[in-house]
Amino acid sequence: MTVFILNGEEPNQEGVRYVAKLLKREKLVEDIHFSTIDEIPLDNSYVLGDHSGTYFILKKIKPNALISLDAHTDLMQDYFDHASWLAYALKDNIIKRASVIGAVLMIPTTSGTKLWKRGVKVFPALPRTKKIRGKWKAYTNLEQHGVERVLKETREFLGKEIYLSIDLDVLSPEYRIARFQHGELTLRELLDIIEAIKKNFKIIAFDVAEISFRVAKSKYGRRAIIEVFSSLKEVFE
Repeated sequence: MTVFILNGEEPNQEGVRYVAKLLKREKLVEDIHFSTIDEIPLDNSYVLGDHSGTYFILKKIKPNALISLDAHTDLMQDYFDHASWLAYALKDNIIKRASVIGAVLMIPTTSGTKLWKRGVKVFPALPRTKKIRGKWKAYTNLEQHGVERVLKETREFLGKEIYLSIDLDVLSPEYRIARFQHGELTLRELLDIIEAIKKNFKIIAFDVAEISFRVAKSKYGRRAIIEVFSSLKEVFE
């Protein structure tokens, strides 16, 4: 069973309702099961609006490790929302370790904010640098080092068993799924990463997040959701 979580603002909830009907029409789900953040059932696949909902799924499933495919690190610490849920999941010891793959926005967007750094590794989509003990060091990234290298380092850090969260804003802007800044990946690149994760890790559960009403008017976005969900659904068949 797939659980459709109606969380976030109304545009997110509208998007989830639309995607539920879309996936049923495509025969990728048999029935539509809606849930709220307060009533999340234990399952292996979820579709949700605001990415902050993943925090509450993790509290239910309690995995040790997580891979997040996301255009943003979601490691802010100002307050709990879609930009900080991962920091809170690590800080609250809900998960032990996490890797973020595909990020393009690497720095805090508000003054005085520091990104959470413990128990997490970030693998950007593009070349990026970070300052360590006064020296600039390059991140391992998808463009320069490729998927195989990124997942090798991720496997060494996380182990084999993971929860997988896919924020659809990791795709480039023409897919028009999420409400905020999109990333750099094409659908083909995202699907290749998912296939590589399936080969290298045991996925105990997954979610597809940051659905918004925009997808109803985006043929590229609809195709992306269908193909991403179809690829992940195979894990549990």
